Amino acid sequence: MDAPFPHPPAWALAGIAALEAQDPRFAGVIPAAGPLPWRTRMPGFPGLLRAICGQQISNQAANAIWGRLRLVPGALEPAGLLLLDDATLCGVAGLSRPKAAHARSLATACVEGRLDFATLPALGDAEALAHIAAVKGLGPWTASIHLLFAEQRPDIFPPGDVALAASAGHLLGLPERPSFKALNHLAEAWQPWRSLAARLLWHHWRFVTGRPAGEDG
Repeated sequence: MDAPFPHPPAWALAGIAALEAQDPRFAGVIPAAGPLPWRTRMPGFPGLLRAICGQQISNQAANAIWGRLRLVPGALEPAGLLLLDDATLCGVAGLSRPKAAHARSLATACVEGRLDFATLPALGDAEALAHIAAVKGLGPWTASIHLLFAEQRPDIFPPGDVALAASAGHLLGLPERPSFKALNHLAEAWQPWRSLAARLLWHHWRFVTGRPAGEDG
């Protein structure tokens, strides 16, 4: 399960200070919205399975599905998940059929050795993203979310995230919500702390929309 809002680690606090110096528009987020919740996820297969639950749906819906899925015996192990039928994955846990297929694709890649979580720490960000996104049904957003939360990498920016685009438009005072291409271009200026920029943008968006602290992404 996800860690319950611990404080950011020392490296992240230093990174946030550096990011605020790079772009002072981030400096007002924590004073206005309160302490930044430091979300982490389980490493390996469970963490990436959790990312699949969040594909293209609201945080509330993803949390509900994950809450049911993680209680299914065997679901958090690749071999165990492959034994589960759609009546369990879809009917009990609430995954859509496409997400159930993505989960099985992930489990199969792990069982066959095409996805090796033990090798990820030794890979650079681009290589790690490509390694995960090569699995059918995952892709850049899912890979980015896993590396950001489960591996806590400091310089990952999830592409195509609607909440990030909406928050950036508001926080940066843009005339309209930036396109995903434009947002990724803006994020280049936040290197090497793009993960922290994403966390602050999610935090800001929760605050301005009045949503409770919860799952990021």
